[in-house]
Amino acid sequence: MSQSLRRRWLMFTAGALAAAAGGGWSWWRRHAAAEASAEAAEVADFWSQRFPKPEGGELVMAEQRGRVLVLNFWATWCAPCIKELPELARFHRSQAGTVQVIGLAVDRLEPVQAFLKVSPLGFPVGMAGMAGTDVARQLGNQAGVLPYTVVFDAKGQVVRRKLGETTYAELEAWTKGL
Repeated sequence: MSQSLRRRWLMFTAGALAAAAGGGWSWWRRHAAAEASAEAAEVADFWSQRFPKPEGGELVMAEQRGRVLVLNFWATWCAPCIKELPELARFHRSQAGTVQVIGLAVDRLEPVQAFLKVSPLGFPVGMAGMAGTDVARQLGNQAGVLPYTVVFDAKGQVVRRKLGETTYAELEAWTKGL
């Protein structure tokens, strides 16, 4: 192959690779932007929701905006959930006035009422029922597993998610500086 033919072939190959990379980058940016837009819409939808409280009344999510929020999805039939609830309650007490903790029970009313009678949590609980799995999915829990915790900053944006049991130390670290 002649020197000039080799040079043209290299230039053609380099151009094709650059075009492919640019196209891939462009696709990735559009895809990432579409995902971010969809997530923003789902988070915005979350803030418009209301959940009945086990003791009566409603938990209005829009009223929780403006401060850091730790949202925990749990159920009475979920052993890791029951194990972490005292940690959430302790965290809630230590952060009173700065960080709000809310539990959404993916459960039936009667077992939640019976549980709270024996083990009061000290933070608001909303009854999401089995539809709570859809709410959790909306907030990033694609596996549908409990417990699931989401931390929102004061602007109402998701800043942290965790599938599985949390600890006091994790909650403290996640909310520090928010």
